[in-house]
Order: sequence, then structure tokens, then C-alpha cells
Amino acid sequence: MLHGLTLLLGFQLIGEVIARLLDLPLPGPVIGLALLFAGLITLGRVPEGLRTASEGLLRYLALLFVPAGVGIMVHYQRLGSDALAIAAALVASTAIALAVTGAVFQWRRLQPRARRERDETGD
Repeated sequence: MLHGLTLLLGFQLIGEVIARLLDLPLPGPVIGLALLFAGLITLGRVPEGLRTASEGLLRYLALLFVPAGVGIMVHYQRLGSDALAIAAALVASTAIALAVTGAVFQWRRLQPRARRERDETGD
């Protein structure tokens, strides 16, 4: 488990370093997570230590939402005054996410058919 936690924190550190060196608008942990994901895909499996550490963290994931809930309660007045803008952003981002997901699904579903048709015609 210690090896897994070290791996997780190491990728987070690498992500932070990349984000700060390249002055990227993405948070370092997100970059580190993407790098970890790419590494796991390349490896083709999840090492046992990383699996154990991840499952241990996921067990207590709900506790990570407590600070967000406290922040919402502290800034309740501000959220109320910007409720229309927040609602519009939520609706628009949900619609965009659904549209992109649908387009990617259709594209991935049609790819094998196009490949099959291309193979049949001999192109």
C-alpha cells in the first residue's frame, strides 16, 4: 500500500511540476492523473499496491465532499445572487457534455462499419 500511495503522490508531484513549468491552466493533480492513466494503459494492468491504495482512498471518498459543502454554506448569499448564471452554466455544460458523448458514441459505432465497407470494396 505504501508503494501505491507513493506512486499516486509521485504522479501528482510530476503533474504539479509540469503545470508550473509550462504555466498550464490545468491543475497539477489533473495532469498527474492523466499521466497515471496513460501509464496504466501502457502497462495493461493495475499494480497490486496501487489497487490497494486506491481502494482505501475510495472507501472514504465521501469525506472529501465535506469541505465543498462547507464552502457552499459559507458563500450561500453569493450563490443566491448568481443563481441564474450558475443554473445556465450547469444546463449548458450538461447539454454540451451529452452532445459530445453522443457524437463520440456514434462515431465509434460507425467506425467498424466504415472499415468493413472499405475492406469489402477493396479501397
